[in-house]
Amino acid sequence: MLDDVEDDIHPLFHGAPKTTEFRKLRKRIIRDTREAIETYGMVERGARWLVCLSGGKDSYTLLAALTELQWRGLLPVEILACNLDQGQPNFPATVLPEFLQKMGVPHRIEYQDTYSIVMDKVPQGRTMCALCSRLRRANLYRIAREEGCSAVVLGHHRDDILETFFLNLFHGGKIATMPPKLVNDEGDLFLYRPLAHVAEEDCARFAAAMDYPIIPCDLCGSQDGLQRQQIKQLLDQWEKNSPGRRQKMFTALSNIRPSHMLDPKLNDFTALMRAVGADNSNEDGPLR
Repeated sequence: MLDDVEDDIHPLFHGAPKTTEFRKLRKRIIRDTREAIETYGMVERGARWLVCLSGGKDSYTLLAALTELQWRGLLPVEILACNLDQGQPNFPATVLPEFLQKMGVPHRIEYQDTYSIVMDKVPQGRTMCALCSRLRRANLYRIAREEGCSAVVLGHHRDDILETFFLNLFHGGKIATMPPKLVNDEGDLFLYRPLAHVAEEDCARFAAAMDYPIIPCDLCGSQDGLQRQQIKQLLDQWEKNSPGRRQKMFTALSNIRPSHMLDPKLNDFTALMRAVGADNSNEDGPLR
């Protein structure tokens, strides 16, 4: 369907560049988003989704992709865009309401001063992201319940998932990352990441081409020396040295062999039995 229609698009794409390069970019983002939605079983027909909009490049890309899929009949859910104004100094509070109103997107703007809580609780010089995220998530779950939504939908992309994997590996001592779909601790809401297969570079190029009104994160995005930023720089260097490395690593996260890991909770090593009397003449190499 995406190949058959070129100019008949959702209002969020009006004013888009007419270049072949941009059309390929748009179609790739839509296809990657649809693929993730289908692969991870996100759709409940007739459900209502709370789509979280921060004003960054990723959340604009998420909203545009989901609304076009919905508009084309490929995503049979109701979408409610939501921005949580966390009371950050100089936050341009009118930007998102005006944008969403102009685009005809159903939305809710919520004000909760979590910024003051973070500044009070986190010692100077320490990373604010963890507490900020927990407070934001709690408020989004509350809003989802109030609005009758079954899922909270976030704009994390492929590179966020990779960075989280390496953060856990290098600093957490575990193999884990952001799952594209999970159920909250209370068990009453899904959390979805439909951009799981979309590259951050594609989000950046798309949002810039569409000239969306980007709002920077002055709370945590302005902090230097964060572990995540260090991981990002490492991945950038790997990608520069070996183009395509990011996608290879991401593919590996979907191709796990539990029997070849070291976790006895995944593989019962004590139950492994050798075949007594079997012909072992074709064993692969000598024992070491």
